[in-house]
Amino acid sequence: MDALALARWQFAITTVYHFIFVPLTIGLAPLVAAMQTAWVVTKKERWLRLTKFFGKLLLINFALGVVTGIWQEFQFGMAWSEYSRFVGDVFGAPLAMEALAAFFVESVFLGLWIFGWDRVSKKVHLAAIWLFAIATNLSAFFILAANSWMQHPVGTIYNPETGRAEMESIGAVLTNNTLWAAFPHTITAAFLTAGTFVCGIAAWWMVRLARTKKAENVETARNVYRPAVVLGAWVMLVAGAGVIWSGDVQGKLMFEQQPGKMASAEALCDGEEAAAFSILSIGNLNEGCEGVRHILTVPGLASYLGTGHFSGPESFLPGVNDVQQQYTERYGDTTASGDPVVYTPPLAVAYWSFRLMIGFAAFSAALALLALWLTRKGRVSENVWLGRLGILALPMPFIACSFGWIFTEVGRQPWVVAPNPSGIDQVRLLTERGVSTAVPPGVILASMIVLTLVYALLAVVWYRLMHRYTIEGVPASVRDESPEAQSSDDTDRPLSFAY
Repeated sequence: MDALALARWQFAITTVYHFIFVPLTIGLAPLVAAMQTAWVVTKKERWLRLTKFFGKLLLINFALGVVTGIWQEFQFGMAWSEYSRFVGDVFGAPLAMEALAAFFVESVFLGLWIFGWDRVSKKVHLAAIWLFAIATNLSAFFILAANSWMQHPVGTIYNPETGRAEMESIGAVLTNNTLWAAFPHTITAAFLTAGTFVCGIAAWWMVRLARTKKAENVETARNVYRPAVVLGAWVMLVAGAGVIWSGDVQGKLMFEQQPGKMASAEALCDGEEAAAFSILSIGNLNEGCEGVRHILTVPGLASYLGTGHFSGPESFLPGVNDVQQQYTERYGDTTASGDPVVYTPPLAVAYWSFRLMIGFAAFSAALALLALWLTRKGRVSENVWLGRLGILALPMPFIACSFGWIFTEVGRQPWVVAPNPSGIDQVRLLTERGVSTAVPPGVILASMIVLTLVYALLAVVWYRLMHRYTIEGVPASVRDESPEAQSSDDTDRPLSFAY
């Protein structure tokens, strides 16, 4: 394999692996903050127990996310130095802002939250977890600002003397309409992931304890785990609606900015009016869209996702061949090395990642509806299927988010910086031109093998820690460790379970 293929595989492996941890941290941090807020406001011990329980899982996930994310920065300057040279003046700005305005805030206030239980007041301690949660989401905003610029470059000029893209307006970069479509979609997907995580674990524990028929276990199931199940289920429903809405907005923007991505998502060869959405296809997509049969479709839906119209001339959806011809006329038909340029993303990856993203997310909806039905009117469910679905649904939004990320990035190919249809033509970069020219394939291969092995080890560590503390369940009893409680006369007595 050449350096380009190896560099792409290396970045794909490390990025997809890192992205497993990102949605849970983004979504779970506000949920833990909400649990602690409920404890401070209501003084009910169950919310403190849930805060401690899910807070510990949040810390484990955040730590692994930081470790696996650090390497991403190094790859830009090592395996992708030509890309960094071309976009560094623009791409580096939101990344620097993420480090200074978000990550440092995360680190400071997370440390205060971890070590401040018995050192600062309840309100200060509560503010720390909320500031951490806000900074985590702010971090996602700046990362997405950088990525959205790659999808739709704005606020930039091309300097022919240096051959680089140069920043003209940071305001334009941070108000990029691609960013403001991607950010709510990413955040709602993160809340869907966190809601599934909370609901799934709590549902499993609730059913497990309720089925023992022991009074103390049933009480814990009712007073501790049931509220978490209900919280997670409602978060899933609201976040799911947000994912659908924001995904629709993204689809229509994608049609305007990257028509090839939309055509590839449908494996549509030639443009059509009232194009149907394909649920299932047969044929070898690796060989192109010719010969592929769409055997299960929803009429007009693909056109609506892109244009907002189910039928008529306004519903026309360009096909892969149309986009190839359009881009060939505008940007040329050969690369610098003389090879023909294929302006179509890998069809098999684009087509199936789009559908798998939607399909795996459906498990969360099923869990939310079943959980709310079985816990209605204060009921504690013993339904074994709820517990099983809770565990089955746990990895599904993680997988859905990963396929969504794969679709977003692979669907942009062959561009690492996609051209803005209404912008400066020179601010664009083919992926093959972004790879480092000074790093031999053997070095990239060796680093990829080492990183894959290290990440595999980290995966084992992450799983064992998450499994261990999930199996332990919520603490049997917790004390209010705040300075206010320590100054009272009953600091040696655990909080009453009665509420």
